[in-house]
Amino acid sequence: MSLSIQQIDRVIEMVWEDRTTFDAIKFQFGLSEKEVITLMRTEMKPSSFKMWRKRVQGRKTKHAKLRTFVSGRFKCSRQKHITNNTISKRY
Repeated sequence: MSLSIQQIDRVIEMVWEDRTTFDAIKFQFGLSEKEVITLMRTEMKPSSFKMWRKRVQGRKTKHAKLRTFVSGRFKCSRQKHITNNTISKRY
């Protein structure tokens, strides 16, 4: 994994968001779920990592195939301006 500090910060931000799937992170940064977990383990304090793992395990919204809703996804109109997210404004 050769990510910049800004990219690592964005990945961590996306991982903490409930509705951002691991598939979206893989699409944008090329990191598998296993690589995201490794990144979180190395970048976070052990207590924060444990809290995140407890929170995310079994969460249906983190896996696109387990989601109960099919159409649409939440996109903040200001997301690109706030985080410089390059794929948030596809039309």
